[in-house]
Amino acid sequence: MNYRKDKYGNDISVLGFGCMRFKQTLGKIDIDEAEREIMEAFCSGVNYFDTAYVYGGSEAALGEILERNGIRSQVYIATKLPHYLIRSLSALEKLFNEQLRRLRTDYIDYYLMHMLTDTATWQRLVDMGIIEWLKEKQASGKIRQVGFSYHGNSDMFCSLVDAYDWDFTQIQYNYMDENSQAGRKGLEYAASKGMPVIIMEPLRGGKLVSHLPEEAKKIFAEYPEKHTPAQWAFRWLWNQPEVTCVLSGMNTMEMVQDNVKTASETQVGDLGDSEEKMLQQVVAAINSKMKVGCTGCGYCMPCPHNVDIPGTFAAYNRSFAEGKYWGFYDYMMCTAARKNSTAASNCTGCGKCEKHCPQGIAIRQGLQHAKKAFEGPLYKVIRKIFSIFY
Repeated sequence: MNYRKDKYGNDISVLGFGCMRFKQTLGKIDIDEAEREIMEAFCSGVNYFDTAYVYGGSEAALGEILERNGIRSQVYIATKLPHYLIRSLSALEKLFNEQLRRLRTDYIDYYLMHMLTDTATWQRLVDMGIIEWLKEKQASGKIRQVGFSYHGNSDMFCSLVDAYDWDFTQIQYNYMDENSQAGRKGLEYAASKGMPVIIMEPLRGGKLVSHLPEEAKKIFAEYPEKHTPAQWAFRWLWNQPEVTCVLSGMNTMEMVQDNVKTASETQVGDLGDSEEKMLQQVVAAINSKMKVGCTGCGYCMPCPHNVDIPGTFAAYNRSFAEGKYWGFYDYMMCTAARKNSTAASNCTGCGKCEKHCPQGIAIRQGLQHAKKAFEGPLYKVIRKIFSIFY
């Protein structure tokens, strides 16, 4: 297994075990199967295990497995605070203690603000007193390092990086999201601040394996160097020195063994110009199935009416390439899960964005299509629920 350093010089395995997708039987986590997979990963050198309060049963399962095998002190646990459920420090304290009980531990190695959406949301937590609470927990050793996970555009991500002296961060990043979400810009900005970056969704929930268009499959198949689509996606990430650890939601023994092998064999610099060019051809093949030719460059931003234009088009395109569920999920995350909505419906048709678009996209028309596709009754209900928490 290869390792990279965190902010304080600790060795983190480049492959992390994402504990959101444990195999289930009759609606309950198959604890024995999860144990076999976790122990296979652990014995192969994986030492970073990521869970969250809202991953049904995950914290408790992970805690039980680590205790059963007596390996708690040999691994790092990352879990997350669902700040959107918290209204007071007393509620925060109660929830944190519940997490410790679930995980059967008296400290958390890496504690994240879960889905921190914007600086306004962070300021709400600051006003509540969370900085003092975090410092007290770190002084007592109950929390070792503090970070945040993020879905959204790169500009807001960079603002959040600057909002606090974070120890690390976690972003969605893969060869399709190089110029969307936090993107390469966010990755490199966080790394320039000395922040380790943990990667989630390296395969876009498996879609870069199981939902590739035929042309993309053909490009992989015809390339002289043979790797599976999953292996190429991981190799692209580990080729970048700014990437500290890549999470994989592994739920079969074969998946664990294959990912461990790739993680152990891949080094920074393994991908050259030829491999990068091939992956760009794959991206183009996937993009050819999309409806809006947005590259996520961000020249259209900022919108004077707070529309997240690149995020909206990334979600709209994803709904055609990977299915309506994933498109709606992305749209909800980048527009509704924020204190101030960044929805397409904010558009007034001023046209400022179109003057700066290097692709010549009819942005206003595209936003109306996205609004029609996403902002139905369900979206409005979800947006209202989020507004209650903010």
